[in-house]
Amino acid sequence: MLERLEILFTEEQLRSKVKELAEQINRDYQGKELLVVGILRGAFVFMADLVRNLEMPVIIDFVAVSSYGDDTVSSGVVRILKDLDETITGKHVLLVEDIIDTGLTLKYLCKTLEARKPASLKVCTILDKPSRRKVEFTPDYNGFTIPDHFVVGYGLDCAQRYRNLPSIYILHQECQDISLTKGEAGCE
Repeated sequence: MLERLEILFTEEQLRSKVKELAEQINRDYQGKELLVVGILRGAFVFMADLVRNLEMPVIIDFVAVSSYGDDTVSSGVVRILKDLDETITGKHVLLVEDIIDTGLTLKYLCKTLEARKPASLKVCTILDKPSRRKVEFTPDYNGFTIPDHFVVGYGLDCAQRYRNLPSIYILHQECQDISLTKGEAGCE
């Protein structure tokens, strides 16, 4: 199946970019405790690598949201499937995402979390795809800006597959079609 994938970012490129992002975050939050919130499921690999490079006290939590349902494109309707366990009021919160596409999910999630009155709320993503944006949204920390490719690996999936790959790959259309004809969906 890997022959249908084209490498976009290698393990080494990802490792270097994560370290670079962590250095920025370390400077910005020096002397502060940080609540790092991963957006499940895609951000878990990136978040694990990121927090291992952070030098301040870190609390970890997760939120699960859905805007895709059983489709490969966002419906625009965002639902929180798993809310935070931690209270964020008065805390510095870093929301970690795998990829920003339309921006709808993050805009909704940020608005929801801002209402809980954190001391600060910033967003860190490993990939940003601004050509697909439906709402104005710019991450505070961004690893790579990419064109409109369907990507998998490093936590990103197609029908729950490929998350375990250590690099990020472009998943070609014919492979997406094969997955979907088997009744699978929810890619990326």
